Amino acid sequence: MNQLSTTLDQIFVGDLRPLAPEGQMSGVFKERVSGPVRLSPSGLEGDRQGDRVHHGGAQKALHHFPAEHYGAFRRRWPQLAGLLVPGVLGENLSTTGLDERQVCIGDIFRIGTARVQLSQPRQPCWKISHRLGVDEASRFVAQQGLTGWYYRVLDAGTLQAGDEIELLERPSPDLSLARYWAVINEHRPDAGLLRRMAAAPGLAPDKAARLLERANWLDANGSHRA
Repeated sequence: MNQLSTTLDQIFVGDLRPLAPEGQMSGVFKERVSGPVRLSPSGLEGDRQGDRVHHGGAQKALHHFPAEHYGAFRRRWPQLAGLLVPGVLGENLSTTGLDERQVCIGDIFRIGTARVQLSQPRQPCWKISHRLGVDEASRFVAQQGLTGWYYRVLDAGTLQAGDEIELLERPSPDLSLARYWAVINEHRPDAGLLRRMAAAPGLAPDKAARLLERANWLDANGSHRA
C-alpha cells in the first residue's frame, strides 16, 4: 500500500441559508471552525444540508475539497479572486497536497480519532454556479475533474485543524478518483470495466448500481457502436 498522508488545514460547517436567486435553503454556506469537532456517521456536528436527497447522508457524510483547485478557479475567473477561497463551495475539509489523482475509491483514512472511507466524487450541481454567480462554473468543475470527494464514516470521532489525514487501507489501488471520473464521463466506456468499477469495495451503493445499469445498457445496445 502506498503511504499517503497530509494535514487537515481547515474545517467548515454551516447551517441552512437561502441561496440566490430562487432563495432555496442550502447548506453550501460554510464557516471555518477552530478547535475539535465531533464527527458522526451523519456528518460533522453543526453541519446541515438543505437537499438531503443529493447531499449529506451516510454515503456523503463529509466533503473533502483540495484547496489547490481554487487556483484553477481564480485563473478562470480572476474577477472573483476574493470569493474563491476554501470553504466557498461548501466543503467540510480543506487540505493541500492531496487531489483526485492520488486518492482511490474505497480508501480508508484516519482523521483525528475518526476513521472514514472515500465513497464517491462530488457530482457538480447548479448550486456551484449559483454560489459563484457564474453560469458555467458547475460545467467547469465537471470538465476539469475538480470534484473533491465524499467520505462515509466508519468510526465516529473528533477531528480538528492540524490533524494528520493518514491512509490506512487501499482496496482498489488501480481506481483513482481521477480515473473513475474519466471513465464515467466517456461516451461509451467499456462495459466490463464499468462492472469491475461497480465491484470496488467502498463505492457508494447507488453509484455501483448506476454503473451496472449502464454496463447492461451498453451490452444490449452495442458498447462499441459509434
